[in-house]
Amino acid sequence: MKPIATQLNQVPNQRYAEKIPIRSGDFDIYSVKGSQFQQPLLEFSGACAGCGETPYLKLITQLFGDRMIIANATGCSSIWGGSAPSVPFTVNKDRHGPAWANSLFEDNAEYGFGMVLSTIQRRKKLADLVKKAIDENNVSGTMKEVFLKWLENKDNAEGSKEWGNKIKAAIEKNHSDKILNQIWEERTMLTKKSIWSVGGDGWAYDIGYGGLDHVLAMGEDINILVFDTEVYSNTGGQSSKATPIGSVAKFAASGKKTKKKDLGLMAMTYGYVYVTSVAMGANKNQLLKAVKEAESYPGPSLVIAYAPCINHGIRAGMGKTQNEEKLAVESGYWPLYRYDPRLADEDKNPFQLDYKEPNGTLRNFIMGEVRYNVLTRSFPDEAKRLHKKLEEDVNQRYKKYKAMAEK
Repeated sequence: MKPIATQLNQVPNQRYAEKIPIRSGDFDIYSVKGSQFQQPLLEFSGACAGCGETPYLKLITQLFGDRMIIANATGCSSIWGGSAPSVPFTVNKDRHGPAWANSLFEDNAEYGFGMVLSTIQRRKKLADLVKKAIDENNVSGTMKEVFLKWLENKDNAEGSKEWGNKIKAAIEKNHSDKILNQIWEERTMLTKKSIWSVGGDGWAYDIGYGGLDHVLAMGEDINILVFDTEVYSNTGGQSSKATPIGSVAKFAASGKKTKKKDLGLMAMTYGYVYVTSVAMGANKNQLLKAVKEAESYPGPSLVIAYAPCINHGIRAGMGKTQNEEKLAVESGYWPLYRYDPRLADEDKNPFQLDYKEPNGTLRNFIMGEVRYNVLTRSFPDEAKRLHKKLEEDVNQRYKKYKAMAEK
């Protein structure tokens, strides 16, 4: 960071960079390389340097940002996501970008669910108008074909955008007809929306869990993204149900005595919820595959993302958070998996395990973070007991997940 007065000579370079067209070539946008050719619609956030949260949402805006609607729980992500006097969310050349709103800590899942229900209702009304325009011969020839194609593809993201744009182009200068004018007024609903409820583990595991569980159970098409920092990051690092055993946090000064809640496993019991656990620094390909599957799943999706935090006290520094995610997965501390209910319909196992057996480096990993190693100095006997229990839990969890994957 440098004083702005010393950097004003870089403004022409920034303006030039902004005008360079997105050139993704033939790369698959859901590949690591292809995704990074897409314009991020989240930029210049107010998060801590090295924050583990922002890279996930930045990536998601590169994939779906021009049709995203975000309900953001109060917490770190609402602070760096809605900081004044500017916000980090932006728009593309067509002036399309994420529509963002912040709700209270406890009801964000319901807030996003309301957005889902209202969008369903508006798009259903729009589909009825398009059918009516066809049935009453308000459109004919090529225009009729375009209307039919939109109806056929309205629940497909790219298809609804392609044919929706053609409908807008067709009636932009000719919507004096009552029905066509109603379609024109609702044109923002032509493209299928990507609706996300976003927040931290304090929201998802604790205060907002009742609402989150209710929304998952409803079976509607909503995506829930949990930034799992394993503490209440924004309010000073208090212990949450996502805090693992043996970790020191506020209200757990002598180490948390109980194991971490397995939110993903609980959600899987419904059988119709897409669930994934991801860590960008450990496996970028798995993350992209999971996010693509979650967003395309025509029902509730839960994405649990490991997000190293300044409260962890990473001894290597916050510039190494991506590597910290890699070490977490290799040691077995953080699992990678995907549960896709669509596979069950194909007589396949819906649970896919995406990480290898713990490599025995768990102690080295946790000793690289102050939240664990401080306990060895303040309560050495308790540290020995709790950290041994943590290692047992990590190994048992892997065996349980492996058995699920082999069924």
